Amino acid sequence: MNNAYNKSLPANTQLTQISVNRCFDGEQHYYSHESSSTNTSMTFSIYLPDEALLGHRCPALLYLSGLTCNADNVTHKAHFQQRCSELGMIFIAPDTSPRSSEGTEVPNDERYFVGQGASYYVDATQSPWSEHFNMQSYIVDELYDLLRSEFAISSIGVTGHSMGGHGALLLGFKFPSKFVSVSALSPVCAASESAWGEAAYTEYFGDDKTLWAQADASHTIKTVGRQYSSILVDQGAADNFLAKGQLQTQKLQQACEDAKQPLTLRYQAGHDHSYYFIQTVINDHIEHHWRKAQLA
Repeated sequence: MNNAYNKSLPANTQLTQISVNRCFDGEQHYYSHESSSTNTSMTFSIYLPDEALLGHRCPALLYLSGLTCNADNVTHKAHFQQRCSELGMIFIAPDTSPRSSEGTEVPNDERYFVGQGASYYVDATQSPWSEHFNMQSYIVDELYDLLRSEFAISSIGVTGHSMGGHGALLLGFKFPSKFVSVSALSPVCAASESAWGEAAYTEYFGDDKTLWAQADASHTIKTVGRQYSSILVDQGAADNFLAKGQLQTQKLQQACEDAKQPLTLRYQAGHDHSYYFIQTVINDHIEHHWRKAQLA
């Protein structure tokens, strides 16, 4: 740990530092904090290039992970650190949902696409989920403000994978004033019409289909219209979940056409839904967000 860099970071009593590791020309940090949105302790990882460690404001990319994941998956498997180091870009990965811990019981479900590790980055309205599953508020209000106040961030873009790709598209278009850029990898494009999303939304929202629609990325894009000069989406052409109808990429394409929202949609031949695919395209997404940040 290089104290010459870290002593420039602000002291924040809200954050508990879990670990720090030197990585390329920067550091990979993990933090935890108590969340008022989820009523639990939450964790996130953040890669800080040396420019940010020295107090210079840098663009940031917020990455939302997919079903069953936490901050570790992308941090350990995506290999984003080198390109972020070269560009001077911050990379942030929060957890996917609140989780049970000592003294805190968070609802769960044996279905991996409903319980802890899920969330779809929405605010649940139905008990017992509504007490803790408020990930939209956590991401766009609480964590967003915490990050901007405590780290040297000039702007924030949002991306994500699978359920997290859904979250990136949904939150990016619901809150365009907060994000300068949007992209997604293998996103769930129409959650309210997929088997995963139908199961989750029945639990989170009950039978109110208007709430389902408001938590659907493609419906939101069609409703709010063009918000960005362009968005980037990569999809593995050999993705089993695409073949099974869980992702419904064509509905995103149609929504963008209806909204006149420019979309670069790339089907990557031979690639599946795994982090091998994410490794393949992550640098393109980092560079997409870095270029947009230069124009902000």
